[in-house]
Amino acid sequence: MNSELINKGLKIFENCDNALIASVDSDGFPNLKAMLKPRVNNGLKEFYFTTNTSSMRVKQYLQNPKASVYFMNERGFTAIMLTGTMEVLQDSASKELIWREGDTVYYSKGVTDPDYTVLRFTSVKGRIYENFKSYSFNI
Repeated sequence: MNSELINKGLKIFENCDNALIASVDSDGFPNLKAMLKPRVNNGLKEFYFTTNTSSMRVKQYLQNPKASVYFMNERGFTAIMLTGTMEVLQDSASKELIWREGDTVYYSKGVTDPDYTVLRFTSVKGRIYENFKSYSFNI
């Protein structure tokens, strides 16, 4: 059943346009943010996002790496929520891994822009919603 749910989760991810990421603020409250779909993933285990180094999320993940990522297919109203941890990566290999032509719109100094940061989400468990039912599984 676990591999079946993982395959369903991958299909939801592949058909989504955006993602929601959650962090925890200093008062322990969840904070959500809409993001572009991750450019690189390793199945449902790892996802790589771009963000600004100066963002509130970076500060929150450095203080508390607990995180959640949510992908939804609005047309079929199916979704997957993954929980795990978010790492803030500043190394050049990670930055180059997900850099795309045109990113200078967001990071004018290019791949070495100090305000360009990579977030790597590593999931430990998931929950799928489809057909008015929910299913939990471990990654």
